[in-house]
Amino acid sequence: MIKTIIVDDERLARNELRKILKEFPEIEVIEEAVNAEDAQEKIELLQPELIFLDIQMPGGKTGFDLLEQLEYTPKVLFTTAYSEFAIKAFEYNALDYLLKPIDKKRLHDAVQKVKKQLEKDTQSQKHKLGNDDQVFVKDGERCWFVKLSEVRLFESVGNYAKVFFGNNKPLILKSLNALEERLDDKIFFRANRKHIINLQMIQKMDTHFNGGLKVTLNAGEEIEISRRQAVKFKDNMSL
Repeated sequence: MIKTIIVDDERLARNELRKILKEFPEIEVIEEAVNAEDAQEKIELLQPELIFLDIQMPGGKTGFDLLEQLEYTPKVLFTTAYSEFAIKAFEYNALDYLLKPIDKKRLHDAVQKVKKQLEKDTQSQKHKLGNDDQVFVKDGERCWFVKLSEVRLFESVGNYAKVFFGNNKPLILKSLNALEERLDDKIFFRANRKHIINLQMIQKMDTHFNGGLKVTLNAGEEIEISRRQAVKFKDNMSL
C-alpha cells in the first residue's frame, strides 16, 4: 500500500479524488490537508510515500512553496485546474501533473509512474554508496572520479546539487532527495532541506539559537542542522 495524503483547499475536490482512488487498491489515503501549513505539519509527522498536491491554495503559500519548505519530500502528483503551471511542476521533480477534473486513465498512468519510481527507490536502497565508493562527476567540460570519502557536502541548488570536495564545487543534475536515497546514512546525514553533510568531515558543533545545531566542516562551511533533524543527529552520533 502506498501511504498518501491529499492536499487541496476544496472539500469537494478532495472527496472526488478520494472516491476515484477507491478504484486503486494500492493507494491508501491516510490524511487530508487544506493548505500548505496544514500539509507541512501532516507530511513531516506521517511521512507519506505520495501526495496529491494542489498548486493554488489559500493562506498565501502555493504547493510550490510547500515543497520548498519540506525536509521530508514524498513523491508528488500535482492536481490543478491550471495548465500553465505544468513546466514549473516538473522543475520540482513532480512525477506527473493532473488537470482537474481528473481523468481516470491519466490517473492510472500517474499511479503506475509512482509505483515504478518507488520500486526503483527500493532497489537503490539495497545498494547504498559508502566512503569507499567512487563516483563520476561531470560539470560542463570538466570531469572527476571522486571517492565519496572526499565529499564533505551536498547542497541543493534548484533541480541540481552542488558537490563539495577539495576546492571543487561542481553542479550535478540530481535532487537532494535522490542523493539521500543512494547514500549510506551512517556517513551522509540530511542536515536540513538544502544540505547533506559527511559526518566524518565535521570539525566542531555548536548549539543553535532555535533549538537546532550548527556544525562546522573541516573546510570551514557552517551548516545548520534543523531542530527536527537535531534529535536524529544526536542519536546517530551518541554511543
